[in-house]
Amino acid sequence: MMKHFKALLRDEDGPTAVEYAVMLALIVGVCLGAVHAMASATARSFDTSATELAGALG
Repeated sequence: MMKHFKALLRDEDGPTAVEYAVMLALIVGVCLGAVHAMASATARSFDTSATELAGALG
């Protein structure tokens, strides 16, 4: 039993997989935040354009 426990402590595959999962989650979070920011900026731009066109065309 102790032999298996020591082997488990020496095995680095589990922690490495967890580190990769955390990095992937952070990357996905940053990408989603950037897409949300771009969508908001694009929506504001279209709203401004629509308002200006409505004012110009009467």
